[in-house]
Amino acid sequence: MLLPMIDEGKQRRDVLSGPWPHQQPRYADPKASLHGSLREVREVLLWKLAGLSEYDIRRPLTPTGTNLLGLVKHLSIGEARYFGEVFGRPFPEHLPWWDADAEDNADMWATEEETRAEIVDRYRSVWVHADATIDALDLDAPGRVPWWTWSPDVVLFNILVHMLTETSRHAGHADILREQLDGAAGTEAEGSNLPEHDTDWWENYRARVERAARAAEPDKP
Repeated sequence: MLLPMIDEGKQRRDVLSGPWPHQQPRYADPKASLHGSLREVREVLLWKLAGLSEYDIRRPLTPTGTNLLGLVKHLSIGEARYFGEVFGRPFPEHLPWWDADAEDNADMWATEEETRAEIVDRYRSVWVHADATIDALDLDAPGRVPWWTWSPDVVLFNILVHMLTETSRHAGHADILREQLDGAAGTEAEGSNLPEHDTDWWENYRARVERAARAAEPDKP
């Protein structure tokens, strides 16, 4: 019996190009999936600030100074540039922290003169500008990243993947910072996406993990 030949390469291309009618509208095709995921993780990052004091959102919590409000500031600059000038659609507000003469890490922390509202509102304004760029362009729309000296020519797909990866990475940083501050974890206030157990269970769990770690290196002081 002869079986019909299947072009597996074409089949894979069809799957990747969509549409995907069985999915939710935000995941209905490749661009919608990437854009929808970026929108979600942006909100996760901002939730990490909710309910915290001015000091706690600004205080450095790692030896390299990582802090919650600084992550928001940093990502606002990233999105403004990657979905702005890269595609000839510059963000209307000048953001000086990426200028050639800006001091190192100026985009990674908030000065005492910068308010929480100012930084958060700018991030949301950047979303509007970035979303307009994403909506207006096809995934294969060309752009150029002049600070990528290794391969500056890109398409929108590259930049969507890059910013989704970058935002997810920093949202993970923020998750750990927030847990250090008050124990809050997860993607939203209504659900941590962690097993539901009381404090005693988590203390015992952590102790168990610690015992396993020490058993793996028993000579460690």
